[in-house]
Amino acid sequence: MSEYESACMAGGHGEAIRGVLAHIGDKWTLLIVGALSVGHRLRFTELQRHIPGISQRMLTVTLRHLERDGLVRRTMHAEVPPRVEYELTSIGTTLIEPARELSRWAMSSYPTILDSRERFDAAGAEPKSTRKSNQ
Repeated sequence: MSEYESACMAGGHGEAIRGVLAHIGDKWTLLIVGALSVGHRLRFTELQRHIPGISQRMLTVTLRHLERDGLVRRTMHAEVPPRVEYELTSIGTTLIEPARELSRWAMSSYPTILDSRERFDAAGAEPKSTRKSNQ
């Protein structure tokens, strides 16, 4: 059994993979990790500016998940007005390189994926009788 298969079978349900990927595999997490790369502490609004398209609500929800998982540290400074900063924890920084690698793959593969989607969608738009006769 491969290491991957063993991980999928952990606890008989693949809990380790599903539990972690449920949060880091969402739409926004890797963008947040990238914005908070090593040594960067950002306030909420600064973080939001680094991630085009993310709503205040989604940023809040995602940061809470990351904080709960121990990947992000939230620090509140006793100032007026209060200042809150976010940074990656030590385990959060271990996600930077896999996130960068996945980002590189996504950017280099994106044109091929778009082309494939167009071909697939075009084939789905054909009448059923044409598709069956081409099989």
